[in-house]
Amino acid sequence: MEFSCLHRLKGEMLIILGFGIDDGAAFCGVFDGHGMNGQVASRLVRSWLPGLLLNQKKVISSLNLDSNEDHCVEEWTKACVGAYKVMDKELKLQENLDCSCSGTTSVTVIKQGDDLIIANLGDSRAVLGTYSDNGEMMAVQLTTDLKPSVPEEAERIRKTNGRVFALETEAHIQRVWLPNENYPGLAMTRAFGDFELKEYGVIAIPQISHHHLNNDDKFIILASDGVWDVLSNEQVVSIVASERQETAAKAVVDAAVSSWKHKFPLSRMDDISVSCMYF
Repeated sequence: MEFSCLHRLKGEMLIILGFGIDDGAAFCGVFDGHGMNGQVASRLVRSWLPGLLLNQKKVISSLNLDSNEDHCVEEWTKACVGAYKVMDKELKLQENLDCSCSGTTSVTVIKQGDDLIIANLGDSRAVLGTYSDNGEMMAVQLTTDLKPSVPEEAERIRKTNGRVFALETEAHIQRVWLPNENYPGLAMTRAFGDFELKEYGVIAIPQISHHHLNNDDKFIILASDGVWDVLSNEQVVSIVASERQETAAKAVVDAAVSSWKHKFPLSRMDDISVSCMYF
């Protein structure tokens, strides 16, 4: 297992080898801050989340005497939910950090043997590069972009009196707003921080999935929305598959920057962070 990684602008990334106790264990995460204090929030999550995950896993494992593979995945799933909740509370307790309208996304992969536990919060994304039955490299999206445009996410917001709509000036972007005020206009439905909206359906509970690796699986890409806004899953997987491992992430970043300049020449470029994990 090898890594190629590079981050640009405000994104934060982290890779830890030997994460957990199983052979081939690793942790990889991409954290994309937003709002005035988003960079600080993403840095704190990068620093604290891995330790919280290990602590949660230790507690859960101590209560479970059956340590087979299925229970291991289940334990990591519970550990992710618990750790994300604690992480969000820790952000709120920081005296010198106002995250009322700032926060960060988080997409992480925990690799334990041949099992991947993927946890997603926000609009960053995990995509698998794998060979199809006919031997062609293909892209498999492992996460859902948790935005207000997802019906189930919008329904949760509206049930708690939050509002979801797009401004006339950007009709393609659905945002989350307070009940009686056109503010703050968050473009995602799950995040660490953003405490102004936590009473109105924005949550810090990750969406978690599990993937068992096979011989056709070659790499997984974690990247912030600045990549996926301008490049498709297939484009990114094609770039990574055609590059050397040590330069693959940089090639994706360069392609995303070039595409931003071409598609949105008058817009400020979004945060672009990319990490690749090879199997």
